Amino acid sequence: MSDVELVQQLEERSRQEPERVVRLMGTVEGEPFELLIFRGFSSSTTHPTAFDPDASVLPAGTQLEQAEVLQGPLNPTESVLLIGPMPPDDLLAQANW
Repeated sequence: MSDVELVQQLEERSRQEPERVVRLMGTVEGEPFELLIFRGFSSSTTHPTAFDPDASVLPAGTQLEQAEVLQGPLNPTESVLLIGPMPPDDLLAQANW
């Protein structure tokens, strides 16, 4: 499965779990990359994203390496880690939510 497909599936899944935030971490051309998914929407905290909702939020060359599930909505000063870190594909399993 591609990283783009993984993000799409996690967006869909996050619509069903509105009290959870998914944080995906990895790299883009050697630079740190972070993506947050909440209630079906994705936003990168480290790289610009397109205004087009049909465009991928992943820059070309993104390598997703780690995933976490946080208590939502996020409090920037105190994130509550519920699950992880783990490989991003592991978040597709029902038991990980």
